[in-house]
Amino acid sequence: MAAQYSQQYAFRAQKSLGLVSGAPDYAAVPGFESPDVAARTYVYSADGRLYAYALSTVVRIFQAEGAQLLQELALPNIVELDFSPRGTYLSTWERHTKLEEGSQHKNLRVFSVSTGEELISFTQKAQDGWQIQYTISESHAIRLVSSEVQVFRPSEWSKGIVDKLKVEGATSVALSPGLNPSVAVFVAEKKGAPASIKVYGLLTLTGAPTCQKTFFKADRAQIKWNTLGTQVLLLTQTEVDNSNKSYYGETGLYLLSAAGNFDCRVTLDKEGPIHDFAWSPNSKEFGVVYGYMPAKTMLFDQRVRSLHDFGPGPHNFISFNPQGRLILIAGFGNLAGKMTLFDRRTLTKASSIDAPNTSHCEWSPDGRFIMTATLSPRLRVDNGIKVWHCSGPLVHVQLTEELYQTSWKPANVDSVPQFPPQLPPAPTPSESVAAYEATQQKKSAAAGTIGGGEKKVGAYRPPGARGLATPAIFKREDEGGLPASYGGGSSNPGSGANTPTRYRGGTPVPGAPGYGPNGSHQGQGQRRHVPGAPSPSSNNNGNHNNNGPGGEGAKKKRKPKKDGAPALANAPAEGDEADAAPAPQTKRAGKKNANANANANSAAGGSGSATPVAGGSSSPFPIVEDAGADVGDSGVPPTPGVDGLDAAAKKARNLNKKLKAIDELKEKQKRGERLEATQLRKIEGEAEIRKELAGLQVA
Repeated sequence: MAAQYSQQYAFRAQKSLGLVSGAPDYAAVPGFESPDVAARTYVYSADGRLYAYALSTVVRIFQAEGAQLLQELALPNIVELDFSPRGTYLSTWERHTKLEEGSQHKNLRVFSVSTGEELISFTQKAQDGWQIQYTISESHAIRLVSSEVQVFRPSEWSKGIVDKLKVEGATSVALSPGLNPSVAVFVAEKKGAPASIKVYGLLTLTGAPTCQKTFFKADRAQIKWNTLGTQVLLLTQTEVDNSNKSYYGETGLYLLSAAGNFDCRVTLDKEGPIHDFAWSPNSKEFGVVYGYMPAKTMLFDQRVRSLHDFGPGPHNFISFNPQGRLILIAGFGNLAGKMTLFDRRTLTKASSIDAPNTSHCEWSPDGRFIMTATLSPRLRVDNGIKVWHCSGPLVHVQLTEELYQTSWKPANVDSVPQFPPQLPPAPTPSESVAAYEATQQKKSAAAGTIGGGEKKVGAYRPPGARGLATPAIFKREDEGGLPASYGGGSSNPGSGANTPTRYRGGTPVPGAPGYGPNGSHQGQGQRRHVPGAPSPSSNNNGNHNNNGPGGEGAKKKRKPKKDGAPALANAPAEGDEADAAPAPQTKRAGKKNANANANANSAAGGSGSATPVAGGSSSPFPIVEDAGADVGDSGVPPTPGVDGLDAAAKKARNLNKKLKAIDELKEKQKRGERLEATQLRKIEGEAEIRKELAGLQVA
């Protein structure tokens, strides 16, 4: 049996359809002719014996080995195909349409593969879940219609429904493999009623369920039986996450036994969504990838006891090879596409593979090779198929424009060579690998990279941080960074407990409670000064100034002069004291101060003066007095932008700024950073600047 195994795979593209033999040549299967028109879909039978594809007007069935044509069915507009487990029956589905005579459109049909005869037809509007589910012996078949599970005998399709189960609100159903098949029925949460899953024996549908469990937060579910059909994993998901932590809703994982002797929720120790889960072929353990990135991967036994922690990493995919010997953990989609393989016996890393832009990943039936493919329309560039050996090397490449579908030819585990105790050596790569690598080197050389490899582009680093080690606070947890800590007992991953203070909102904003001058946070009971408001001290002395926007002086503004000289925005009115007039200012600054005064006066109840509030008052906000504000006896704050320095002091300040910049350039030069010519000239002019500063005789 093992000698008859071949590593055949099939592919479907916009302009081609083909069968490819396996190692070592990966040549096209002789005798198979690609059709002239585009194919809509293809499918292998579960045992790998048959292969079928659908064109716009016909469906053809072949023997997979040798590509011998067995049947040709004149069926137009077929978009989905599916074989029964033993390849006895072929199901076809086409899009549902309304017929003119008003009768039901039977768009789901079942044919005999040996004779091509149509055996039965149904109306199936939805494309999701359209397949008819068979037992492995093909003794029974089931399908879900509304809230009713209908049971048929494929050997007696003409008798119609032989048994049925009514489950109110059922949204999905899964038939288990194994010799004693069971049916798992999921009911979604609706109108406050909890969701549930119920397991029935296929031969005792009229009786009570053998196992059931209810839970909340489950709008839809994914059901996976183990190979023996004794236990089932249920992944639940909500449409919306009420906690606003995820775009994709909340997820939960449950394990139930078909016999009804065990059921529980799989408790996961990291917060975040469940990305993927998979059963081992031995039906005794399963793996789960879960949590916010970097995600965590854990291996559990059939009693939900943790067996091994693979650690955090950028992963969202897990798969066991058909023999259960190797475990593949990878990150696809918006992740980098790195695959890591672990030996199940030793739980150590066996190899790693970089497969970026992968949208399809699949183990070969013998468990030695991995197929990765970039498919359209997920990505429309660099479409193709790559075959990797489990030890890491690339052994075959097939680049195909607008590739839509690809898969290995299935085979029973008993019909393939047994997986050796040690990792098998990689075969010699095909000629396509050398041609592919040469093409990649040419592209790299044209892009100006060194050595023909990909150009290494790291994360952006600001100039002040270049040449220094990355602090642990900015590293991912799997790269040696600080572990996730949510602090204060909170489970919210966005609490920012590990975020540096510079990027955290710990410092009050100006004007907020607790904000003080020079970065000092003054406590409750103190007074704060509002820019543009009269001085609290002048109010206490009884010197109220009504020249603000709320006073009478605001109504008597000086008109602009005819000769074009600008009028003062806050000029004193007639009868006001001359020493209360503010300093002259520009139009923009005057408008700014006027707005500030208006806001301050409106906050004080609309009066022209700000009333001070004592520290023990009932004010809802703490009042903090700004010690840095220079307010004179007149109660008018100084004009913004006028610092009161003479020309010598200003020049000395500018020279000190230049010296500080030169010191920073010297520090960069000591670290070995390359300076530009203009920066070097700045350093050379240091002596002249210090001489000029000494001449000013300013400390």
